[in-house]
Amino acid sequence: MDSEFFDVVIVGAGLSGIGAAWHLQHKCPSKRYLILESRDTMGGTWDLFRYPGIRSDSDMFTLGYKFKPWNSNNAMADGTSILNYVKETATENDIIKNIRYGNRLISASWSSEKAIWTLTIKCQQTKTTTEVQCQFLLMCAGYYRYDTGYSPEFKGQDRFHGTLIHPQHWPESLDYSNKKIIVIGSGATAITLVPELAKKARHVTMLQRSPSYILSLPAKDKIASILRKVLPQKWVYFIIRKKNIARQQYLYRLTRTHPEKIKSYISKMAQKALGQNYDINTHFSPSYSPWDQRLCFIPNNDFFKSIKSSNATVLTGQIDCFTETGIQLQSGENIEADIIVTATGFNLEILGGTQFSKDGNSIDFAKTYTYKGIMYSSVPNMASIFGYINASWTLHVDLIAEYVCKLINHMDSTETQQCTPQLREVDKNMSTRPWIEEFSSGYIQRAIHLFPKQGSHEPWLNTQDYNKDKESLKTSPIDDGILIFSNKKEVTE
Repeated sequence: MDSEFFDVVIVGAGLSGIGAAWHLQHKCPSKRYLILESRDTMGGTWDLFRYPGIRSDSDMFTLGYKFKPWNSNNAMADGTSILNYVKETATENDIIKNIRYGNRLISASWSSEKAIWTLTIKCQQTKTTTEVQCQFLLMCAGYYRYDTGYSPEFKGQDRFHGTLIHPQHWPESLDYSNKKIIVIGSGATAITLVPELAKKARHVTMLQRSPSYILSLPAKDKIASILRKVLPQKWVYFIIRKKNIARQQYLYRLTRTHPEKIKSYISKMAQKALGQNYDINTHFSPSYSPWDQRLCFIPNNDFFKSIKSSNATVLTGQIDCFTETGIQLQSGENIEADIIVTATGFNLEILGGTQFSKDGNSIDFAKTYTYKGIMYSSVPNMASIFGYINASWTLHVDLIAEYVCKLINHMDSTETQQCTPQLREVDKNMSTRPWIEEFSSGYIQRAIHLFPKQGSHEPWLNTQDYNKDKESLKTSPIDDGILIFSNKKEVTE
């Protein structure tokens, strides 16, 4: 039996996949496409994570899609609101009919002779496999493993008599009222959890090995609220989006050019929120520069307020071991807990863990070079979406999806079936760099060796710079002599 054929297959029905589908429908309306989603519902991260207080730490005027205004006054939205926004986008644009839930992409095999990807798909319910073919493959499967979060093995953790959980697998039935809770970690998840848990718990202790930078932002955008009284929603969204993108880029540039000034500014804001007697140097003064790891943004100082109210405490130290009743630090201090939450991050996974091959040969992406942060050297008709680490994820989603649509339309206009980024002779001896540079977060460092390399010059760069990407992807020619178009369509009488 012949395999089903689609012009484009999108892998993942989260924020990226739904956004990409919108662009495809509007800019390549003749293309038949399919979205494969391994879970039984859409939403990706915003459906998977169910821990208390889950929210975005980016403002929704930039995390929202370019084409769909965020109409709420809440700039930093809760997870449920973001999930509803994604679902609303899919419903309004009739994208849902193209989604196949419970189908995981296992392998993708490219045939240069046929200019086709053959995809092996596993049904999560029946465990059976089927095949689908497509001409172009767009990977929107996220960047971490959905089945398991990262949780280091702590000495003696089996001795602990209480409840041990990871935020990625939060039990819906967990009652933490009047409980003593330890949250291990200092990243965005821990910073989000602590004030929410502190509302019901007896006490929450955030136990960090080292501090993170934490900066408060207004939960509501006052300028947006004012403008909505006099301007249409679309205009307000466009204006505030432009403002917030500029603010993000300006802040990031300052962290690169004046790191000590930004560090001082963030510390002063924390000191002001917590009071002059609080030990900022121990608990909120990281050893690295701002944006060497991702900044943690909080709405209206909620995290600091929970500490100042004495409902929560921050401890900085090294864990020696778990005990029956909690955790013992290397300093000898014991912390009692009924519940321990390991907010220790996630496991990066390249391209959803799919096995790729080309003409019978396995593809090792660690040996490829990234092409504009979108495609991979010598890998045809495949692009992937990975958002920004220093700005809102969706900014990159919109840019990449628009570029892929231009690429597909160019192939149609030139009657070619294959596009492949190819290293030129001048590129083959260029120096290499990690796929993401100057970013020391553990989740990146644990897996960076699995990712493609950057080169020393364009287009073999993953800039992580929205303004540069916007200029390059919108204005540079598709046919640049590096992206090779081949496999002319056969003309039939």
